[in-house]
Amino acid sequence: MSEIAEPEVLPSVDHEEETEASESLEPGYLVICWDDPVNLMDYVSHVFQKVFGWTKEKAEFHMLQVHKQGKSVLVRESLEKAEHYVHQLQKYTLHATMERD
Repeated sequence: MSEIAEPEVLPSVDHEEETEASESLEPGYLVICWDDPVNLMDYVSHVFQKVFGWTKEKAEFHMLQVHKQGKSVLVRESLEKAEHYVHQLQKYTLHATMERD
């Protein structure tokens, strides 16, 4: 006569935690806007508000970084989102690039 094994009880795993863990392992891409001699500061702030949906204050903060420091890291995103943002900024004639974080 064989014994009946008790079913093994495993802890439940929250799928959201798994997603967050895998996202943190994925490389991020930084979207960078560079200073240029063409675009006016008000215009750059306007574009940041339009592309990212930022408040005027946040857009002006990043615009001043671009103006004073020569560049500003705007966001860290997945490859696809970073490419999208770079293309949007370039469409508005801003000098934007992305690099792996």
